[in-house]
Amino acid sequence: MLISIPLRVVGLALLVAAVAGCSKDKPMYEHENFDDSGTFSRNYPVSDAVSCEAARRALLSQGYIITSSDPKLISGHKSFQQTGDTHMEISFNVVCAEDSSGKHHATMFANALQDRYALKKTNNSASLGVGVLGSVSMPIGSSDDSMVKVASETVSSQKFYERFFTLVELFLPADAKKAAHIEEKPKTDLGVPEPKAAPAPAPAALVPTPAAEPAATPAPAAEPAPAPAEVAPVSSEPVVPAAETAPITPAPVAEPAPAAETITPPANPDIPPPSEPIPAMPASGQ
Repeated sequence: MLISIPLRVVGLALLVAAVAGCSKDKPMYEHENFDDSGTFSRNYPVSDAVSCEAARRALLSQGYIITSSDPKLISGHKSFQQTGDTHMEISFNVVCAEDSSGKHHATMFANALQDRYALKKTNNSASLGVGVLGSVSMPIGSSDDSMVKVASETVSSQKFYERFFTLVELFLPADAKKAAHIEEKPKTDLGVPEPKAAPAPAPAALVPTPAAEPAATPAPAAEPAPAPAEVAPVSSEPVVPAAETAPITPAPVAEPAPAAETITPPANPDIPPPSEPIPAMPASGQ
């Protein structure tokens, strides 16, 4: 009884491993359900050429390089450098098919393919011929670096295609969007630059308005010039000589009287005062 329990555990583990191996080896096409999920297609109320033109403009606005010239088939690719040794490229394909209803309705089908590349180094070798031994292959130190595709996968993200179809709606004609009741979304949310608004004109400088000049007063009427006075006839008369004036005699200048000088006695009381008055000094200029 004790031996049967481990055997059951081992058998259950082998069964689980077998089921896991079967699910791992299940081919990928078994995952394809072919259901109408609406991830890769949209319907627009325009013709096939107009819808593909909107898709072309949408891809060009995001940096994709368009490689097809068919108006109903758009192909473009865009490169991404992840690291120094890995590279990724997205190939975008759009097909526009007009509906059979004849009301200018078209269905747009879009799918993107993601390819990954890795840097591979290849060593080159050369053959060296020897007369006795024959040709000997000897490696020479040279190598070539090249990008090799290592993976390829179809993008199946629903959000990825929703952003693309929303951007396509932006480039549809305005009357078609109005008829289909498509709401206009801000361009900044879709990655499209908005046109820069023209700067408002600067206000004109205030120029002082000249004040109204008063009305010109009428000039007074010219008065008649007075009649010229009669000029008396000129006659010769004798000239009377002027009376002689008396000669001008300069008035005598009175000399100022010499000021009496006051002599202050010295402060030394030992010297006796002078007994006779000291005569005044004569005035200068005499």
